[in-house]
Amino acid sequence: MAVTLDVVYGGDLECTLTHGPSGDRMKTDAPVDNRGRGAHFSPTDLVGAAMGSCMLTVMGIVARDRGWDMKGATAKVVKEMGSEPRRHIAKLTVAITLPAALDDKARTILERTAHTCPVQASLGELTQVVLTFQYF
Repeated sequence: MAVTLDVVYGGDLECTLTHGPSGDRMKTDAPVDNRGRGAHFSPTDLVGAAMGSCMLTVMGIVARDRGWDMKGATAKVVKEMGSEPRRHIAKLTVAITLPAALDDKARTILERTAHTCPVQASLGELTQVVLTFQYF
């Protein structure tokens, strides 16, 4: 299924993004370390946010199908940029926190599922992904 995403450059390194199916809108801005104001998510910040939300979403699908409660799970993503051979996302460190009530079987399945995230599968060899899990 194809999804249309419209992007309009508004000047001063800011873009407005519109999600075609829903009409939801958001803005991006270049980061401060790349001549922007950092007033909004940068495009590479969105990749990090997409990674965290993608992992929680695919895990949520598996949990819902099995009747496991994942409510309150979180993902904290730290994005690090690199400059060689060109500016790129060098590392995404993802710390996922899940409910302690999940048993060992659920934990194993959900942790494996996180690694199947389509965003991670779409990243190139220049981006290292470090994934950890904690239970609250």
